[in-house]
Amino acid sequence: MNSSWDTLKILSDSTRLRLLALLAKEELSVAELQEILGMGQSRISSQLALLRQSGYVSDRRDGKKAFYSVRASLPPRQLALLRAACDSVAEFPESLDDRANLDRTLQKRRRVSEQYFNLIAGKLGKNHCPGRSWEALGHLALRLVPAITVADLGAGEGLVSQLIAHRAERVWCIDSSPRMVEVGTELARKNGLANLTYKLGDIEQVPLPEKSVDLAILSQALHHAHHPQAAVDEAHRILRPGGQLLVLDLKEHGFEKAHELYGDTWLGFKETALHGFLKKAGFQKVEVTVVSREEREPQFETLLASGVKAGK
Repeated sequence: MNSSWDTLKILSDSTRLRLLALLAKEELSVAELQEILGMGQSRISSQLALLRQSGYVSDRRDGKKAFYSVRASLPPRQLALLRAACDSVAEFPESLDDRANLDRTLQKRRRVSEQYFNLIAGKLGKNHCPGRSWEALGHLALRLVPAITVADLGAGEGLVSQLIAHRAERVWCIDSSPRMVEVGTELARKNGLANLTYKLGDIEQVPLPEKSVDLAILSQALHHAHHPQAAVDEAHRILRPGGQLLVLDLKEHGFEKAHELYGDTWLGFKETALHGFLKKAGFQKVEVTVVSREEREPQFETLLASGVKAGK
């Protein structure tokens, strides 16, 4: 559009003005516009093409559908003329009908969404839901970590720590495998995580000073410890007063091959045993919860235990 005269020509057509009045309120597809206006697809599409060419509307592709809306970056003069034109016909019978039909169309959208979620209510974690993977949710949760010092005990390559380090002030990864420390260090370097440091060490003798971290994590590491209580005691030692320990580990199971296949020392732990480890180490507000159950044999269950070190 080069002038207000050209803009006025665009707005002088009743169909185009009705379209713009609707698209100023909501992004809509051609099919929805057909339903609202009671017009044929070719008529609406040709007018939308003209409005897009004039710079009044923009389109967005979503699969096979195209959605249209008033362009967000309209120049102030064009926007003022559009508003004035829409206001001038707002009380016309056609405009009143359009707004009523728009409300019905939006209610229909909501009903479709509600029907889907009503159908899967209570089953959300049991069926496939695109994009709702535990991996994706884990990324979301880990990005909520505040600027604190974290110790990932028995970290392996430190995949959890690689995520935590994006927000935490300092992250220490402790592992007894030289190769794991080497691989993790290279990953940290490659990802530009200068606040992530790997140290060779045993989770039963953690090479960190006492009262030096705010959060200690034992993620699927405790069942590899020869003395689990010693590992939990060490986590308590390195935590500052008020710091928290999180333990993610397997619930006690009978899959004997785990010793051979995964190098497990323990076949998981009873909830009472995990609770006892934390209480004996001196943790307060201890909680132990089953957080996942695998459907495939041997149907491993995972426990999440947490506790807070006393003091301020």
